[in-house]
Parts: sequence; structure tokens; C-alpha cells
Amino acid sequence: MYKWSVEDPAGFWSGIASQFYWKQKWGQPVFSENFDFRKGNIKIEWFRGGITNICYNCLDRNVESGNGDKIAIYWEPNDPGSQDSLTYSQLLQSVCQLANYLKDKGVKKGDAVVIYLPMIMELPIAMLACARIGALHSVVFAGFSAESLAQRIVDSKPKIVITCNAVNRGSKVITLIDIVDAALIESAKTGISVDLCLTYENKSAMKRESTKWQEGRDVWWQDVVPKYPTTCEVEWVDAEDPLFLLYTSGSTGKPKGVLHTTGGYMVYTATTFKYAFDYKPSDIYWCTADCGWITGHSYVTYGPLLNGATVVIFEGALNYPDYGRCWDIVEKFKVTIFQAAPTLVRSLIRAGVEYVTRYPRKSLRVLASAGEPINPSTWRWLFNVVGDSRCPISDTWWQTETGGCMITPLPGAWPQKPGSATFPFFGIQPVIVNEKGAEIEGECSGYLCVKSSWPGAFRTLYGDHERYETTYFKPFPGYYFSGDGCRRDKDGYYWLTGRVDDVINVSGRRIGTEEVESALVSHPQCAEAAVVGIEHEVKGQGVYAFVTLVEGVSYSEELRKSLILTVRNKIGAFAAPDKIHWAPDLPKTRSGKIMRRILRKIASRQLHELGDTSTLADPNVVEQLIALADR
Repeated sequence: MYKWSVEDPAGFWSGIASQFYWKQKWGQPVFSENFDFRKGNIKIEWFRGGITNICYNCLDRNVESGNGDKIAIYWEPNDPGSQDSLTYSQLLQSVCQLANYLKDKGVKKGDAVVIYLPMIMELPIAMLACARIGALHSVVFAGFSAESLAQRIVDSKPKIVITCNAVNRGSKVITLIDIVDAALIESAKTGISVDLCLTYENKSAMKRESTKWQEGRDVWWQDVVPKYPTTCEVEWVDAEDPLFLLYTSGSTGKPKGVLHTTGGYMVYTATTFKYAFDYKPSDIYWCTADCGWITGHSYVTYGPLLNGATVVIFEGALNYPDYGRCWDIVEKFKVTIFQAAPTLVRSLIRAGVEYVTRYPRKSLRVLASAGEPINPSTWRWLFNVVGDSRCPISDTWWQTETGGCMITPLPGAWPQKPGSATFPFFGIQPVIVNEKGAEIEGECSGYLCVKSSWPGAFRTLYGDHERYETTYFKPFPGYYFSGDGCRRDKDGYYWLTGRVDDVINVSGRRIGTEEVESALVSHPQCAEAAVVGIEHEVKGQGVYAFVTLVEGVSYSEELRKSLILTVRNKIGAFAAPDKIHWAPDLPKTRSGKIMRRILRKIASRQLHELGDTSTLADPNVVEQLIALADR
């Protein structure tokens, strides 16, 4: 299959695409691409002229084929002891009611809707309702701050924001409506105002009587949506019409609006789900990711539902009430395919094996990992302890930009190596290049690129095609540059070595160093900041911040906490620095460029590897920083 997919991609992907419903078949050529900016604008198209709808393929097609009574979603709330579920028929009806409401409020094909919801069933319902009527959804992770939410509202200019009043996360209650209020006030200052905020009453977290409310703008979901009809006409769209926007951190402060289109994404995400996780119709599948990230789009919502799968969605914290919660849920729903980020696995290792072994876990068949490279010792623990040495691990490499898995084992199809993402998926032609952009053959290390398009590839950055070309296609002309380092061993297995740009991967979430630096410098007592990533035993990478204070300000524990709180408020708790390193000055070249290489070595205490410091404007800065390392 792989040989066919790279020798005849048009024939291979046409055969797979034909398994879905198309109102009208695509024209010729099946795909067109230009990966070389020297030959004109970067352009990727798949199945242009094909008319379809991803919501129809997720829901109506499954109901029409006789699976209407099959459970589509099991929902596990934050507090143990209860659950909820929707069959495919019930899910279709709920989606249609919301779609009708959105249409009634003037949302049309091509309009944007921002969704700021936790992991309740209304989140995939909202995504699918937007897709049904041809609107773009932009899901914002409900852990982002008001300022981060405002940035995304300003960029996408939505007709409506969909949220809920509050959410339970472990023993904490987070009031989401207050964050939305602050974000809408902030976005209005730039001239982008949103007149309607549809709010779901999450009763277990907060009753409506306790909810801060803005009359004329805020509307309760439960008061309006259930009044609408349970059938809704589908808006048929071209394969290249936009499906969703998802913002990802870049090496500059402004988040990038990654734009995915309908047809290619549908075909690719469904196919990767089917093969990368060895999906069978009898499986119960649970991916612990949030729909605020690409994993939740591709492998909680679209990929599984396109295959008619039963999905588990969990609202709360996986260590609540204790670290056995994961396996309690696996037992409860008899989960057969379990997917988690290495961060979660490392936190489970830390908690102790007894939390795992108290549950039988006999239903588990396939384990999967995504979001960041998994180190060999974590891989072995997952395999030996969680999977009882009998479940293959699908260790996937991919990105927000790629839409679906790019390098991944096919469970049971070939031998695995702990920590290696193994081989490329169908249609994917990865290459490793050196600093000059020349392909390196055989066993090697270098920069991971891809040399031809695939259906799930993103098409542009929303409103900024120039940045799209500059970031992904100009570093190595003729290739898509992933931004990741990689090595290939003598057997052809691929090993991801992490980001090579100024992006930190914290718990599988990409955070631009400049974003964190900008947040720190906004503090009135911070003159300058430089942020690097360091190894973290649970999160994979942690945020390490070197901070120079305003003249005359003293170092203090209170100030350290205040700086961390500033980052939490401006970006979100997940971006908060793990370490603040006081820095009287930063190591800079004579031209003023900060030498991050030196900062990384100081942060990781690799002081014997500092290298040449003679090009620094003041080499003594390095000694000062080392002296302050443990303060």
C-alpha cells in the first residue's frame, strides 16, 4: 500500500476518497501542488471540484447505514459516579438543532464561530454543527487566558462565541464566562465586537443563578437550542472550502491561524485513524486530548466519527480523585484503544505502579502516543505496565499543520523500537536535510522535511499567506519544513529529536518563546526576558525564563510569583515558567543578538559545553548567570 501511495498518489487517494459520500465527484487532476516558492506561490489542492460535507459523512452516513443506535460518544464527567452518552441518531439530532440555531442567527457559509468549551459533549456538537452549515469553527482551548482568547477573536472575527458558564477541573471550578467577558472587552478595543455569546449551563460546575450575565449578548444554550428542529439541510461545500481554523504558537509572539480545508482533511484524518490505531467496529476508543488542540479535532471528533467509532470523552483531570482515574474509566467503558500524551504517562509513572495494577485493563488492545517524542523508558513502562507487554504502541509524529499522523507504526505490521515513530504513513515522503537543504541518505541526523503534498496538509495561515510561505517553505526551498530535528537509523526508522526553532513543546502543547517573553516584559518591573526550553521529567519540556529587572528593583520571591502570574493571565497556566533565573544582563553579541545556545546550556547545567563565548559583547555576563543559577 505504501509503495502504491507514493508511486501513484492520485490513484491511491482517489480509491480511498471514493469510500466517502460526495454529492459530486472531484475533477482532474486529483491534486495539484507547488512546494517551491521560486516557481510561484505555494499552493496545495486535493479533490478540487468534489462536493461533500464532513458532518454528513460523520453522522448521516452512519445513521443511514443502520448504525443510528450505536453509541457515538460516552461522556465521563469530572466527578466519578455518573456518565452520559449519545447514539449516532441522537448526536445527529443535537447537531442539527444547533446548526438551525446558528443559521437563524445569521451564520452563513464561510463565517467563523469561536468555540471556547471544555470537554463536554457540546464541544464536538458545536464543531459538527458549524461544519454542517459550512461555517469555520475555531476551537480555543479552555485553558487559555482572556488575552489569548481575545487575540484569536480579533484574528478570526467570529459571528458568535460559544462557551459555558464554568467547568470542573479536579477540585477546582474555572469560571469560563468571566474569561470570555474579559476577552470580548479586550477585542472590542480593536474594533472587533461580538454581539452574541451562546452559553451552555454546566450545572455540575455552576448554576445559572450564580453566573455573571450580560443581557442582550449572553443567551443560555438550554433556553434556545432545544426549540429548533432536529433535522437540518446540509450545506454542500467544495473539497477546498475551509473547514476550521486552529491557532498554534509560532516563534514570533502572534499565534498562527492554521487553516484546514474539507475534502483532503476528511479523507486523511479518517484513513490515519483507521490504520494508525488498527480500528475495528467493535472498538471503544479513548483519546485523552482536548478538542482545543489538533489531536482533539482529528482523533476525538472527525477521525473516529468518520469511521463510525464509539468515543470516550472525559471532562476532568486525570489525577482526580487519584491517579487511578484513567484505568477506572478504561474499566468502566471497556476501552480497547487508549491514546495519551507522553506527559500524562510520565505523571502516571511518578504516581506509582499501584494505581495501574489495581485495575485489570484486560480490554486494552492498542496503546497510542501523540504530541511529543516519547523517550524509550516511558515507552517501555507504557508497554510493560499498562499494556502487560501485549499491546502494540502507536507512537505517532505529526503536527497541527499536517492534519493527521505522518510517521507512525501500523500496530502489528512491523517491529517497534521504543521511542521511534518508525516509518512514514501512506503517501508521506519524509526527507532529512542538512543545513544547506541537501537530502541526506541512509543513517543520518538533520532537519525533517516532507517533499510532496498529502491530503491533510493545511493550505495557508489565515489572512497571512506570506508568513505561511516564509515559515514552512522558505527555510528549505522545494520542501515543507516541519521545524523538527530528526535522525534515521540504519534500519530506516525515524527518531524525532524535538524543535529546532524557538518553540517549546510543553506537555504536547507548542508555546512560542517570544509569546512568553512578551508576557514577562509586560510586567512593569521586568526590563528584558529570554526564554528557553529545558528537559522536564513529566512535561517533556519546561519553560525556563531568564529575567532582567528594571534598574533598582530587587530580586524577591513575591516578584518571582508575580512574574509567573503575569504569564498565566496573559497566555494560560500551561505556559507558566517552571524556573525564573535572575539575570543582571543577558549574553549578547556585539550586534545585540541574544545567544540562546548559551542560555540553554546554563539552564540545563551543561556548563562544560558552553562553547566559544568570545563573540559576546561582555563575556563576564556568563559567569554572573552561572553564579545566580540556584538563587
